[in-house]
Amino acid sequence: MNKQELIHQIKIWLKEAAEKIRAVQIKTLKVDQKTNRKDLVTNMDREVQAFLIEKIQAYNPEAKILAEEEGYSELESFEGQVFVIDPIDGTMNFVLEQENFCIMLGVYQDGVGQLGFIYDVMKEALYWGGKDLGVYMNDHPLTKPEDLRLKDGLIGLNGYLFSHNRWNVRTIGEQSMGVRIYGCAGLEMIALLKGKHIGYIANLSPWDYGAGNVLLAEFGMKYSGISGEKLKFRGREYYIAATPQAYDEIRALIAAADSLNK
Repeated sequence: MNKQELIHQIKIWLKEAAEKIRAVQIKTLKVDQKTNRKDLVTNMDREVQAFLIEKIQAYNPEAKILAEEEGYSELESFEGQVFVIDPIDGTMNFVLEQENFCIMLGVYQDGVGQLGFIYDVMKEALYWGGKDLGVYMNDHPLTKPEDLRLKDGLIGLNGYLFSHNRWNVRTIGEQSMGVRIYGCAGLEMIALLKGKHIGYIANLSPWDYGAGNVLLAEFGMKYSGISGEKLKFRGREYYIAATPQAYDEIRALIAAADSLNK
């Protein structure tokens, strides 16, 4: 894989996809429900995904695709080159706010993350990078965030987990400097990469974390399933990402909740 060539191509694809989204008239969107009234998909989600898959397959016909819509949501093997796509992360925000949503794309080779891209569409801010490349916002390199403890920063949380205090999540939030709920995994990842947040706990699908994990790993952050297990890249999973110190503190609080529930 020629990384620099692929990076160049992906940047072009993402900017073209973002232009399509910004040009759409919200009143003309076709909005459907998937599993419930809060789980939305639009014709734009489907069109952006189809556009990106077309570009990927033209670039590498042998590439595998793991993506949110239209029958691409499961993958038996991560052998070879795999692209993980979330065409619009934060669809609810896209429909109701017309901002605070992202396009996300990760590139894996034989199961190892190589490149990650998170595009904040309305701000035209592309966060990208990868293994041994660093992390950038557009053309500007980001500085690796300080390894702060839980008590020293803000944490992004899933609203359900926080309100129901699943796995001590409300306690975790209370021990931080404060809780933020963005409704968009991409924006939560960006906050971690910029050092604005020290952690993130949510219920995610592979396309929600596939791109971000590559960038978090480049900055030495830790991520896993809720009990510290390796992520499965299949179905929805409870997910933790944080600075190393905050991660260990979060895991200790979750383990305490686990022991009480046994």
